[in-house]
Amino acid sequence: MASYELINELTQFILKESRYCDESLYSDWESLWTDDGRYWVPRGENKDPDKHVSHINDNRGRIHTRVKALNSGTRHSQVPASPMRRVISPIELEAEEGGEYRVGVNFNLTEMAIQSTHDMHIWAGRITYQLRREDGALKMASKTVALVNGDEPIANISFLI
Repeated sequence: MASYELINELTQFILKESRYCDESLYSDWESLWTDDGRYWVPRGENKDPDKHVSHINDNRGRIHTRVKALNSGTRHSQVPASPMRRVISPIELEAEEGGEYRVGVNFNLTEMAIQSTHDMHIWAGRITYQLRREDGALKMASKTVALVNGDEPIANISFLI
């Protein structure tokens, strides 16, 4: 049984990470990653990223490149940045081992495609985080976003989901 303090710390981390995504605070979001971080949005459930195409499959270097592009103002699919807000379910601590925590949440994200069609996009799914303590602070070692419609044709994911 996890302590209230641990659950609260994990929850606050995930809420902060979500706010950074929603408010296009790209550099702040990047600062939450470990040096070996992986950001993955599979194309459907139970897919092996080494054998199947993914919507996003970024290692730490690619995460940096993604953030640099978003900060540059030249990623036209996000100029201006999509207004968005997400709702996160209560967290589920799935595993804890040696200062690492696997945490799952369900989410609903509303995105306004203000750059082009002005359509509202609804994104929903489950996020699984692998969080690790580094120098006493929590960091993301991985973030996997399993979209409800991940195996279907989807709109451009040029933002942080």
